[in-house]
Amino acid sequence: MSEEKMVPEDTQVHEETQVHEDTMEQAVNDVTGDKKKVVIVMYKYSVVVKGIERKLTDCGYKVKIIAGEFDKIKYLADNTRLFLIFLPNGIADDVVNLNHLNHIHNVVWEHGKSMMLIGDKKDKADLMKKNHQLENFVWLDRPVKMDELELAVEKALEVTAKKKILIVDDDPSYAKMVREWIKADYQAVSVTGGMNAISLALKTPVDLILLDYEMPVVDGPQVFQMLKQDPDTENIPVIFLTGVGSREGVERVMALRPDGYILKTTTKEKLLESIKGVLTK
Repeated sequence: MSEEKMVPEDTQVHEETQVHEDTMEQAVNDVTGDKKKVVIVMYKYSVVVKGIERKLTDCGYKVKIIAGEFDKIKYLADNTRLFLIFLPNGIADDVVNLNHLNHIHNVVWEHGKSMMLIGDKKDKADLMKKNHQLENFVWLDRPVKMDELELAVEKALEVTAKKKILIVDDDPSYAKMVREWIKADYQAVSVTGGMNAISLALKTPVDLILLDYEMPVVDGPQVFQMLKQDPDTENIPVIFLTGVGSREGVERVMALRPDGYILKTTTKEKLLESIKGVLTK
C-alpha cells in the first residue's frame, strides 16, 4: 500500500488563504471590470501613439496597444471600456480601412462599449457621411493636444451611460434630424427599412425604438408585431412616429398599444419630453 502524503497544516492554511485572496481579487476585478482599461488601435505603428499611451498611463488608465490586429478587437471587448482609434489620413475614401473601422464600431456597439476617434480634421465630415453611427462617439483632432486628451477620454467614457435609441424611418432626412435632436442625451442609430430594424434590434438590444408608422414594403405595424412576437425584443418600448394627426389616425395607431406616439410635426422639446417619459416609466 502506498503511503498517503500528509500536507503540513500551515501549508494548507496558506494555500486556502491564497485561494481566498485570489478569489477576492477576481471578484474585485469583476466589479470594477473594465472601468480604467483602454485599448489604442492603430492601423500601422506610429510613435505619436506612445506619447498618448504615456499620458493615459499617468492618468491612471491601463493601456494596451494593437497595430493592425483588427481580429483581436472582439476578444478584447469584454474587458475593455474604451477603444481609442488612431485613424489613418483619408480613411473615408479607403474602402479597406473603412471596413476595418466599421468592424470595430460593430463590436463596440454590440458589447455596449465606447470608442474615441483621433483623426485629421478634414476627414471628419466625410467619415460621418459614410457611417452616421460614428456621430455617437467623441472625435479628437490630430495633432493631439495632450492637455485635452484626458478630458476627451472622460467624455468618451460617458457615452456608455447613454441609453440607445433606434430610429426607423424611410425618410433619411427626417431620421437625420431626429438624430441631431437627441444625440446630446442618447446614443442614436437609424435605419430606413423595417427588416433592418428587426435585424439590428436582435443583434444589439436598444432601450427604445422610434418607429415610423407608414413605410413601404414592411410598415410600422408589421415591424411592431414582429418585435412583440420575439422574446428578445418584446420588452423594448416602441413609440410610433406618424404624420397623421386626425382622431381616426391616432386611434388606429394606439389600437396596437405602443408605448406612445409622436406626430412628425412635433418640436424637439416635445420629442425629448416624450422619450424621457417612456424611458423613466
